[in-house]
Amino acid sequence: MSIKSERIYPNCPIISRTVEIGGLTKSQLIQKLQHYSILMNEYGERLLNDEKFTTSDTKYSLHTVELTISDLGFPDGANTTQIFKRASDLGLELCPLELAAHLRMEYLDQPDGFSGNPLQRNQAPSGSITIAAEILTEDDDFPKGFYLRRINDVLWLRGYLADHLHVWNHDDHFIFCQTK
Repeated sequence: MSIKSERIYPNCPIISRTVEIGGLTKSQLIQKLQHYSILMNEYGERLLNDEKFTTSDTKYSLHTVELTISDLGFPDGANTTQIFKRASDLGLELCPLELAAHLRMEYLDQPDGFSGNPLQRNQAPSGSITIAAEILTEDDDFPKGFYLRRINDVLWLRGYLADHLHVWNHDDHFIFCQTK
């Protein structure tokens, strides 16, 4: 299989954002999410409330890039380990886990994800954007991270489960941090 290098990051269409994170305690962050009427699923709440989820006392800005798994050179999809390794090789970094909550509050105009079909198990939902972040534990029953989704005009910050064998689809969207 050959990879067309002209379609791989950084030579592909991307969405870049600058996101300010930090400066809030975990409790303040949760209150702010509630203020924006952002809903969470059980996995998201579990991840956010875990002691391993930390927030930065200091405010700072991060430059992010949103791209697909195919944009990383995986036209047939890839597992999380492969995705994170390729992103690193291309000069991208994993995001701090708290970026997901801050980005959710800034990205209020996310397009609605298609909800006409029943959710397919073990796949990222239509219209979702997964935040590439360090996985806190290898426990398969503990959430691995967050994704953003809008369904019927409701904003969601959702957690997800995925074991090391899970293969992400070529058109799944991820957000990484750009190196300085």
